[in-house]
Amino acid sequence: MNDDVGLRINKSFYSFISAAGDNLEFVERDVRNYVGKQRRVLGKEGHGKALLTHFSHMRELNQHFFFDIDFDINNRIRHIFWADARSQATWESFGDVLCFDTTYLTNKYDMSFAPFVGVNHHGQSILLGCGLLSSEDTNAFVWLFQTWLRCMSNRPPKGIVTDQCKAMQNAIEFVFPNVSHRWCLWHIMKKIPKKLQGYGQYKQIKHAMKTIVYESTNVDEFLSSWENFITAYDLSNNVWLTTLFEERQRWVPCFLKNFFWAGMSTTQRSESMNAFFHGYINSMTTLQQFVHQYDNALQKKAQLECQADFASLNTVIPSTS
Repeated sequence: MNDDVGLRINKSFYSFISAAGDNLEFVERDVRNYVGKQRRVLGKEGHGKALLTHFSHMRELNQHFFFDIDFDINNRIRHIFWADARSQATWESFGDVLCFDTTYLTNKYDMSFAPFVGVNHHGQSILLGCGLLSSEDTNAFVWLFQTWLRCMSNRPPKGIVTDQCKAMQNAIEFVFPNVSHRWCLWHIMKKIPKKLQGYGQYKQIKHAMKTIVYESTNVDEFLSSWENFITAYDLSNNVWLTTLFEERQRWVPCFLKNFFWAGMSTTQRSESMNAFFHGYINSMTTLQQFVHQYDNALQKKAQLECQADFASLNTVIPSTS
């Protein structure tokens, strides 16, 4: 790998950490990921060179192909981001809402797959860039989000849907301070059994909570119903519910209905993208194989979109009158 390139990227990366460290909230997950990162950081120079050669070739074919690689102090690959010209052009048309999730789909180096996902006019999930991360701490997400934003001509989304990852939230607040950040509602409601099953009136509590969350039509109704719910079932000491209430603007539907979310309230599109890629990639895939297979998957996605375009242009909806 070119030493000058690695030095330049590292200098920029560590300057950012020094400048931003006091502004980013320190979390336990960051510590765990930092230790894991030191063990898992990519080391084989041959794979790094092959990856850089492939990306350079893609840029020769299309000057709008974008990529960036973050190296550690030993010039080993740590994080990667790339996006083709189609993804960048698509963001120009469908750049309102971004769904982001780090999935369990990894390559042989145990890197997290981090696709940026949107939705098009056919309701299809669209790929808006791809990241591979050797850790999932705040600094890793900041690097990835800043790189993605630079790729997309510094045009941020209006809304982002993620899970409740604190490191991810820290990075979003730093890189996208004016963007509406929504938590995946499905992930939250899925935790009800684990968090509340120990109560004697669990069935009634579960039903009451779902009713309040899904059926409250406005903020005042939710606040009143939630207060009655906590009092009726003596839940004031439940830390999980207290924390959720403090962050209610991030997940309760009635607090979010005045924003445009392109029909997204969960990270399901990112998870379905993970399932889509399972047909192309497995846990033994090398970095170079990964990016090649990613290109194949993009071509398949583009083909499906063309088919949907053709169908919509050549289909006449019969009149019901």
